[in-house]
Amino acid sequence: MDAIDPAWCPAWGIDWQRGFHLTHTHLRAGATLPVRAGEVLVQGEDLGAWVVAQRMGWDKLTPAQQWMLDSVLGIEPADKGELPVRQTQADRWATHLAAARQFHAREGHLRVPRKYVEELAGEDGEGVELKLGGWLDDTRRRADKLTPERRAELDALGMRWA
Repeated sequence: MDAIDPAWCPAWGIDWQRGFHLTHTHLRAGATLPVRAGEVLVQGEDLGAWVVAQRMGWDKLTPAQQWMLDSVLGIEPADKGELPVRQTQADRWATHLAAARQFHAREGHLRVPRKYVEELAGEDGEGVELKLGGWLDDTRRRADKLTPERRAELDALGMRWA
């Protein structure tokens, strides 16, 4: 196997090895390291998404993988400020409720198709797309598990429960 691929390791997933080799080949051809998803597609693989995933999931990689990424490809772990902030369930509820209120204020009802997506202005000024229809449908199915406060918030918007 060393003659074919000295970096091959059966313990690592084939997706990881494919991403590594495609990125390595891309760099050897004189290209630059992609830093965003969708930036570089090679053989149907999104190299930017792969690079971002390695940086964000650095702690889940083996020391050998970390070494290969750093020394061979020049990929370093993400800084703490780059790591995504996990939303709490209360945060997700508040965000979706804000989208429901926005929809209700504009349309005057809360009869939202299952696949409907509402764009809500984010804190950074960019729009955030929320699958409002799916969230309302899922919430309706779990109505018996909602707190009275949450149920009242949706009742105020004319939520139909059946």
